[in-house]
Amino acid sequence: MSNTITRRNFLKGVGAGASLYAVGGVPPLFAQNRQKVRVGYLHTLAVDGQIWLADHMNTWRDQGLDMEFVQFTTGLGMFQALVGGSLDVLATGAVVSNFPARGQGEVFLINNVEWATAQLWAAPGIESVEDLRGKKIATTLGTTAHVFLHRALTSAGLDPDKDVQLVNQRMSEAVTAFISGAVPAVALWVPFNISVHEQRPEANMVVDASEYYPEAAIVGGWAARGDFYQDNPDVIDKIIKGWIPANDFLVNKPDEALPILQENYYQKVPLDQLKTMYEAEKVFTSDKWATLYRDGTVNEWLNQVTDFFVEFGGIDSPRMSESYFHTKPYLSIAG
Repeated sequence: MSNTITRRNFLKGVGAGASLYAVGGVPPLFAQNRQKVRVGYLHTLAVDGQIWLADHMNTWRDQGLDMEFVQFTTGLGMFQALVGGSLDVLATGAVVSNFPARGQGEVFLINNVEWATAQLWAAPGIESVEDLRGKKIATTLGTTAHVFLHRALTSAGLDPDKDVQLVNQRMSEAVTAFISGAVPAVALWVPFNISVHEQRPEANMVVDASEYYPEAAIVGGWAARGDFYQDNPDVIDKIIKGWIPANDFLVNKPDEALPILQENYYQKVPLDQLKTMYEAEKVFTSDKWATLYRDGTVNEWLNQVTDFFVEFGGIDSPRMSESYFHTKPYLSIAG
């Protein structure tokens, strides 16, 4: 599993009246007072859509933050960097329910539900999950795709340890193996489905994560290194304040937000495909998220994925979400 870091420089869009997006009418802070925050992320819309809209809208800057973004290929590699001290915070998918359950990281903000972002693709002749019995399935273990695959297999009455053979590869390699015919199936996350659709058009998408929503919802979000969370409550608040207007822009005006993302940050992804990626996730307004925080829904979603990591990763005495997911900062701002 690689934790190679790639730094990316993105275009900075300066919109007229951007400071109006500052939460609560807080005036922009001067650049010389900005605090650097090292942020890990995955370059997939479900994880970084709000990040880049906030970047475009200047809401990070308006909150006095100098966000240094570092791209990773998996959430596992990101959390290893967080625990090692080279990141302050991160945004990721299902892994947000893993390391914090081990006492490594504190979750403070939820981005989305991975509604249909995880998908199972198979060669012709494999029409159902049951047809995978005795076959190889490529994926990246410990990721959103693996969590989804486990649910799909068990829901179909298959034992992931006995009835199929999981091939653990980096996602790019897993997809390449499937496209080349080396394996008959792959569990992936978008946008890797685009490569499959284009290069192996005869393949079929057997099932996606939406089949198991909401009973098996997979959420993605933000986590901070333990000491950073404890020592910098003001920065945590500023991240939330910078995120909220970007999130609400994405949810309320996707026809305006998605072209901005495509033009400035997803230039290699056609707009229609970016729209498909957006439709594969569930995002809610900041008010709706506050309700889901308060009524315990998010805790339930996090815990069911933590349960998977307890089973798969052998976590002893795990912390459940009530211990690692901190709702107070968000609710004090958005609630």
